[in-house]
Amino acid sequence: MAYPTPQEGPQEGPDRPGRRAVGSAAPSRASPPPRSGPDPPGVEHLREEAAYGTGPQTDRLRYLDTATRQIARGMDLDETLHELCRAAVPAFADAAVVHLRDPLPAGDEEPPGPLVLCPHAAGPEAGPGAVPEAGPGVPPGFARLTVTGRLAELLSAGRPAFGDVPGIAAAVAELLSPAVGGPGPVPPGRRLIIAPLRGRERTVMGAAVLVRHLDRPSFTGDDLLVASQLATHTALGMDKAVLYGREVSVADALQRTMLPASLPEPIGVRLATRYLPSSKTARIGGDWYDAIPLPGNRVALVIGDVMGHSMTSAAIMGQLRTTVQTLAGLDLSPDEVLHHLDEQAQRLGSQHMATCLYGIYDPIAHRLLMANAGHPPPVLLQPGGRGQVLRIPPGPPVGVGGVSFETVEMFAPTGATLLLYTDGLVESRDTDVATGVERLRDRLHTTAQVLAAPPLELLCDAAVGAVGPRDRDDDIALLAARFDGIPSYNVAYWFLDPKPQTAGRARRLTRRTLHRWHLDSLLEPTELMVSEVVTNAVRYASRPVTLRLLRTDVLRCEVGDDSPFVPRMLHARPGDEGGRGLFLVNQLSRRWGATRLSTGKLVWFEQQLPRDLRMEIPED
Repeated sequence: MAYPTPQEGPQEGPDRPGRRAVGSAAPSRASPPPRSGPDPPGVEHLREEAAYGTGPQTDRLRYLDTATRQIARGMDLDETLHELCRAAVPAFADAAVVHLRDPLPAGDEEPPGPLVLCPHAAGPEAGPGAVPEAGPGVPPGFARLTVTGRLAELLSAGRPAFGDVPGIAAAVAELLSPAVGGPGPVPPGRRLIIAPLRGRERTVMGAAVLVRHLDRPSFTGDDLLVASQLATHTALGMDKAVLYGREVSVADALQRTMLPASLPEPIGVRLATRYLPSSKTARIGGDWYDAIPLPGNRVALVIGDVMGHSMTSAAIMGQLRTTVQTLAGLDLSPDEVLHHLDEQAQRLGSQHMATCLYGIYDPIAHRLLMANAGHPPPVLLQPGGRGQVLRIPPGPPVGVGGVSFETVEMFAPTGATLLLYTDGLVESRDTDVATGVERLRDRLHTTAQVLAAPPLELLCDAAVGAVGPRDRDDDIALLAARFDGIPSYNVAYWFLDPKPQTAGRARRLTRRTLHRWHLDSLLEPTELMVSEVVTNAVRYASRPVTLRLLRTDVLRCEVGDDSPFVPRMLHARPGDEGGRGLFLVNQLSRRWGATRLSTGKLVWFEQQLPRDLRMEIPED
């Protein structure tokens, strides 16, 4: 018979417009009569039969050429099956139903257990579909079909077969059941072909069922060869789609692991983030952000971008992010952090360079320290709504080596918002970085004019909202920080000489401050813990000891000295005269810790405050 060329656009029949759930059907149409003669039993014999009749053979080759190119256009699993149905209906069959194996094998992995098929929606009118879940209209008995016996043997053999093969009638009826979107009862005679879908590793991935109505000629032996070619090209496309999907899943998991699962909630600053991959074909990159709590209620704000889009870029990004977190714990200045990060990047290889912007916000001093390693400049949205591009001296990217970085200190007013971002937000094929930064500043300024003190989430949406999916040539990472600060009346700070009587003076200062803050209920345990920690600091200090009390949602006490020795809690024996100080702190405080600083160490502890005496934390 002559095969019409598959249609390039979606097909809709007059009786079934729109989406078909599982299969695809076309109106009945007249067709030339089939060639006479018995049908050969297998596909191997079809090759000899196809040599007879130059006209039909030419029609078949022309049809297969168009159909296979159409199937190859599918970019993922659903699109590939959708193109199969479009190519098969109505040119070759009146209905096409696709069932996929559950679970679907990937690569050379053979799923354990029996062969289970599940209906898959891939109608040409509706576009890519999905596997329907068991529920109303899809009884559990039909949602998944365990294939055994003769049908399982045919699918494993990999050769298409007619629907009248003995021993498969019941299974075929379930494959065509209307409950799963099939065309209905099994047609009599050879009006049905079951074409196995097998991947490159010869594993069964599913089956395509092709049906012709009664007013159309039955399938012939030549049609088995056509169905075999359609199934082969579809299975190869499915195999590639499944492998690609697995790679994308691994890439997504790696990307999520490298980025922070959640942001900290430090007192005095609110945070919000956005991350957008560049495209479906480059879902993983080297962009990252981070917010790291530091001693003294400070917070480190980090944004970085490793060059390239690959697993390697993501792995390098993960190593650099871990390095930054380690360096931040040493309480180094921003330029020192970038200097050591540059050294680490060189050890990873000279071909792995990255840009990075590192800042430290102090909510008590209302100061911001920043250093830049080749990164786009941050934007500061002032409390009044005016956008300002911060001119941080841009050093070279980390990994270059042999360069220095500069720390810039500036005032961070309460109510201001700092935006750190990667170049994907401001740079594209048609826009340079400088122009993109100015546009970003204007967008933020416009948003702040419409709504005074806009919430962080709204600002983030405004920042990334103007960048459409087709405009993204690179990943986009965004970190926004709203500076709330900590009022000075919630902070008490002293320098104490390292003398034996210093512990007594520290107790008196603590008592006076707690009276002023109406925290008399915490006087006794706080005095005891302050005395123990200050006594330990005086023992090792050679310079004045610092004592700071901070009231936020907790009462925090910090004692600093210039000794690098970090105390550890010991279990004193009955005869020991000392060694119980930190044990008392551990028992009386909500939590405590000791941090080594570049100038010495800091020992701190916290106590829970009554709810009505806590510092009010602003909310968006």
